[in-house]
Amino acid sequence: MRYIDLRSDTVTLPTDEMRTAMAQAAVGDDVYGDDPTVIELEQIAAQICGKEAAMFTPSGTMANQLAIMTHTKRGDEIIVAKKAHIVAYEVGAPAVLSGVSYALVDNIDEIIRPQDIDELTRSNDVHFPSTGLLCLENALGSGKVVPLDDMKAAYNTAKRHNLPVHLDGARVFNAATYLGVDVKEITQYCDTIMFCISKGLAAPVGSLLLGSHEFIAKARRNRKMLGGGMRGAGILAAAGIISLNTMTKRLHIDHENAGYMTEELNKINGINVDMAKRDINLVFFTISKDGFNHNDFPKYMEQNGIKINGISKGSYRFATHNNISRSDIDKTLLIIHDTLIK
Repeated sequence: MRYIDLRSDTVTLPTDEMRTAMAQAAVGDDVYGDDPTVIELEQIAAQICGKEAAMFTPSGTMANQLAIMTHTKRGDEIIVAKKAHIVAYEVGAPAVLSGVSYALVDNIDEIIRPQDIDELTRSNDVHFPSTGLLCLENALGSGKVVPLDDMKAAYNTAKRHNLPVHLDGARVFNAATYLGVDVKEITQYCDTIMFCISKGLAAPVGSLLLGSHEFIAKARRNRKMLGGGMRGAGILAAAGIISLNTMTKRLHIDHENAGYMTEELNKINGINVDMAKRDINLVFFTISKDGFNHNDFPKYMEQNGIKINGISKGSYRFATHNNISRSDIDKTLLIIHDTLIK
């Protein structure tokens, strides 16, 4: 049975072109640095993002944690938004792996601004930890895209404090699509960046960490320490090359489908879509119907061929991606409509 899977864009399936490329990929040993397909992927990624070098990693979480580990020393403090993926969804790894603590920014819109950096950057006082890194995110996990002016202001402020800047750009190509700019317009405002090829870009595995030659050389040693060295990884990198060359150019379709879903969901009595979080391929909404059973809703949808996550912090999130068509959305809308009018 084919399911309509709206849980996340992490559930995308590799395309037929990717499967063919993976089967035919030239491979080597990435720890020795001689996998030709991995090397090609890293070179393409670095060129696209305007960075000197890149490193292929198994996951975005590993890439983010490698960035923190490589930028900081134990006992440092990192400035990061309270709801950032690094804080909320990476299992407390900065404390465990890098021995750093958080200086949290708790703005309603989750955007870190110059005054936050000025306030949270520690002075050279023996009682305080050293501020070691500013971590930004774009697009945000809330579905919002951070404007370029805010990126620039945060970056320039960090530089004034001699802080390196890491960007969690898991969906940075979605952000660039929304803004209508080349991704370099975003990545110019960070020293290092992580982006995922296994979300909306449809590769089966992997993320890239990018930065200077010196930074990536140091990060490679840390990757090996964490068990992230891979053999024959060209099989995976082959799909990533297609992600960057092909799939980045179709993300507007996912955004349009999310926009369509937003408008149609909002027409259903009892559903309220968060219209402030509709920049990319994510749709956030609440259901307010007397007697509605939120616990049973995901199971009911799955019985009707649709996979969704349960309610989280009062709302639902649907994600559109390469495997979600307009007809899939229409089927989903019909089932939800019929459920709520019962």
